[in-house]
Amino acid sequence: MRRAYWIAPLAGAAALAALVALRPGTTTAKPGENNISAASTTALPIKKVVLFSSGVGYFERRGEIDGNSRVDLTFQVRDINDLIKSMVLQDEKGLDPVERTLKSFAVNLTNNPTFGQVLTQLRGEKVEVVLNQTTANQPGTITGSVLGIEKQRQAAKDGAVEVEVLNMWCAEGVRAVKLGDVQRLRFLNPAMETEFKRALDTLALSHDAQKKAVSLNFTGEGKRDVMVGYVVENPIWKTSYRLVMDKVGKPFLQGWAVVDNPTDDDWNQVGMALISGRPVSFQMDLYQPLYVPRPMVELELFQSLRPVAYGGAMGDPKPMATPRPMVATRSMRAGGAAPPGAPPPMEKMAESDMALGAMPQDRARYAKELSDGMEKKMNLQAGVQSAATASQLGDFFQYVINAPVNLPRQKSALLPIVNKEVEGTRLSIYNPNVHAKFPMLGLKLKNTSGLHLMQGPITVFEGSVYAGDARINDVSPNDERLISYAVDLGTEVEAKSQFPPQRLTNVKIQHGLVIRTDRQREERTYTVTNRTSQARTLWIEHPYRAEFQLISKEKPAERTSDNYRFELKLPAKQGDSIAQTVVEERDVATQIAISNTDDGSIRFFINSPVPSEAVKQALTQSLQLKSKLAGTRQELAHVNDQLRVITEDQVRLRANLREMPTTAAAYKRYIDKFDKQETEIEALRDSQKKLQAQELKDRQAVDAYLRNLNVQ
Repeated sequence: MRRAYWIAPLAGAAALAALVALRPGTTTAKPGENNISAASTTALPIKKVVLFSSGVGYFERRGEIDGNSRVDLTFQVRDINDLIKSMVLQDEKGLDPVERTLKSFAVNLTNNPTFGQVLTQLRGEKVEVVLNQTTANQPGTITGSVLGIEKQRQAAKDGAVEVEVLNMWCAEGVRAVKLGDVQRLRFLNPAMETEFKRALDTLALSHDAQKKAVSLNFTGEGKRDVMVGYVVENPIWKTSYRLVMDKVGKPFLQGWAVVDNPTDDDWNQVGMALISGRPVSFQMDLYQPLYVPRPMVELELFQSLRPVAYGGAMGDPKPMATPRPMVATRSMRAGGAAPPGAPPPMEKMAESDMALGAMPQDRARYAKELSDGMEKKMNLQAGVQSAATASQLGDFFQYVINAPVNLPRQKSALLPIVNKEVEGTRLSIYNPNVHAKFPMLGLKLKNTSGLHLMQGPITVFEGSVYAGDARINDVSPNDERLISYAVDLGTEVEAKSQFPPQRLTNVKIQHGLVIRTDRQREERTYTVTNRTSQARTLWIEHPYRAEFQLISKEKPAERTSDNYRFELKLPAKQGDSIAQTVVEERDVATQIAISNTDDGSIRFFINSPVPSEAVKQALTQSLQLKSKLAGTRQELAHVNDQLRVITEDQVRLRANLREMPTTAAAYKRYIDKFDKQETEIEALRDSQKKLQAQELKDRQAVDAYLRNLNVQ
């Protein structure tokens, strides 16, 4: 899309402040399309516009009316709900949806009815029907009442076909007329004729789905001023900045507000204010009427009224000096004079000093003039002055444009709102997430302009040469921000991390759990080499983590929510590197259950110099209790093993006794052995019961001891 640039004045000002208007492609809107009739309506032009950075705008229309007047306004469909929600003057008569309105007429035209369906709705109405004499075998005109529509099958060349027939009650009786023979039909009832026309008119009005008309009726006598204010959706106003840096002196900041007029109305002599706050704004469907179904209640005779208990009522819930605008003395379009101090045009140089055959001394003189012009600081103050007055507006900040603004419809404009010197310190900013090897050239900018700077892009100039682009967030007065605009190729940074082994720092016991605390250490070394002939100040951004504690000797210059910022002074190129080590530590706690931990792990804490004597004694006592329990369990396991061996041997003996004759010598020996084993089994089972009871007692003792064990 091509855009044309020109100087557009702020109307009504003795001294003009420049603005740049951007004209997009051709629009199909026509001026004055909001005025329905000059005789019956009054135009209310827009006189005040307040734009917010939250996607809405407040518009105020003012004008003079005489007597009873009507004001017709046209709005986009998307703005109707915002209009109803916020309009100071509202339409007294609401509008029904088209479907419901059409259904309320005597003839329902909602679903594109056929000729036969329309006549079915008009049963009983008197009509006049004119027939086509070339096909009909009846009089040319028939007058009567509509009985209804029926479908009949009639013979044809290709077989039977279905046709619709209009049945009418006429003076001579009932007549049947094919709908295909009807040439014209007219209602004889004037009321029905009017209803049909109204339904068609309503249907036609619904075709313009993009815009809705709102009428405001004013009742009174004599001439008087009226105002209509409302809030509707509007593009947010944006900001862009130019920052000029020089070797000496403060940086100069120039800010421009980008405003858009997307409406179909020209903004002529409009008072404009730009608000940097973000009020909460939402949409709600208030345009379409909502109907609630109601139950049908039968009449109850002699119904007595009950007393009503009503609830009680609830309780009711310094401007800055205006800078003097600049007088426009020259055009900023192509062909106009360049600002003072700017280098001469390249075309003219090519015609003189750089012409073919120029002497070497001429070329040297040209190169020196061009170099001097590039090093000379760009004077933005000579080009334009601020056209806005800044002030605090409650919790918000506003820029009030000093003079009325003229902005045609569907156009955009640049308005100068900031023209101040600010404080700034040159820096190189290193963040490994931005670039792993090189820092960024930047600036520590302090907002000493006294204005609230909205977020936006910044074009940075070194003298009069483009240096790069930066981006800044919202900055309150006297607040500081870092900006970066180019890669610092003359400074190189190498970042390495080390993770020494963690060490035990504390041991305590809580409810039978050993809580060990280990200290983790992380070391990150930034090795910086300055390869330029200029001294630099480097800021290193190191990630801030709340769980880590910074223990480095060097403290950060400042801390943000995400990073520490360490300052490092870099002398001019000497071939040596400077290292900055950032050391951080954190404590990591681990829980160990004494009852489920092997004795070797517990003895590690007992033999460590870190735990206190009370902790060591408690661990020693727990080891003794666990050892006693382990001994009982070992004895019980031994008894169980003996019982298992004897039981398995008895199975063998029983098998042998079944196969061996009773007179055999071995038979008696097996019987004696079986008897001895039974005696051993009885003794082992007695020991088993005692050991099981002892194991339960020892386990309860360990659990009771550990459950209440809390030692620091």
